[in-house]
Amino acid sequence: MPKRILQGVVVSDKQQKTVVVKVERRFTHPLLKKTVRRSKNYHAHDENKSFKVGDIVSIRESKPISKLKRWTVVEAAAAAKS
Repeated sequence: MPKRILQGVVVSDKQQKTVVVKVERRFTHPLLKKTVRRSKNYHAHDENKSFKVGDIVSIRESKPISKLKRWTVVEAAAAAKS
């Protein structure tokens, strides 16, 4: 079974070897036919602590690493604008 890959923005890097990534999805509401945005936070493993808040990253599904971590950071799509 292929691993899912999602793209989102790092919203927290305060934990050791973990970043919190906000992934936003857009879909059309079935009844209202209006585009709706929903977001969800994922805890992802960052071994080298190389990603900072604001970075756009890709995360890949993995085996459970801890209670909340089931994703690993693959690469940075864009660095934070600062």
